[in-house]
Amino acid sequence: RELEKKLKEDADKDARTVKLLLLGAGESGKSTIVKQMKIIHKDGYSLEECLEFITIIYSNTLQSIMAIVKAMNTLNIGYGHADQQDDARKLMHLADTIEEGTMPKELSDIILRLWKDSGIQACFDRASEYQLNDSAGYYLNDLERLIQPGYVPTEQDVLRSRVKTTGIIETQFSFKDLNFRMFDVGGQRSERKKWIHCFEGVTCIIFIAALSAYDMVLVEDDEVNRMHESLHLFNSICNHR
Repeated sequence: RELEKKLKEDADKDARTVKLLLLGAGESGKSTIVKQMKIIHKDGYSLEECLEFITIIYSNTLQSIMAIVKAMNTLNIGYGHADQQDDARKLMHLADTIEEGTMPKELSDIILRLWKDSGIQACFDRASEYQLNDSAGYYLNDLERLIQPGYVPTEQDVLRSRVKTTGIIETQFSFKDLNFRMFDVGGQRSERKKWIHCFEGVTCIIFIAALSAYDMVLVEDDEVNRMHESLHLFNSICNHR
């Protein structure tokens, strides 16, 4: 009887378990949806968890301004003030010498000056022509807040942070008597061979595409439009046998 009871309990639990698989090309927003589910259905992020995102946020901010500075040369855009060329050189030097994920005052001062430059802003307006985090404007506009002593990332700061997903990440949460197991997988081409391991027992697939990517190219192939890649990927998943 104990065995029958246990089997029934397991069967009931399985019946109430929904296995969700998030699929989509790289940087389409899969990990952001996972974060949103954690905020909505799992009491959000604790203070300790928020603080752990500081290094990621600082790293994203530095990567963003560096990407813009590098694109200035590629797109042949001049700085609004000649002094900013020196700042750009100092930025690249500091980026190689500071501890990753930190934001010393010398670095933040340089970034703030560069971000105000009209040439940098003109380059930022052409972000679709090179690879730039979609959180770049958010963090750079708010940098003075991000470098305040005792800074604690907000939920929005956490949602905007970007770390490339590798492997398979599972998040569990409950909603209306159902237990959800959500699987987030890397979307870059090199990661897709791992997807096959996730399909067994899947209840539903959520395919994600970023509308903002309509005029952008892939990180891993600058000849392929991101929206075209998403459509091709969606078609191959739907017709997979």
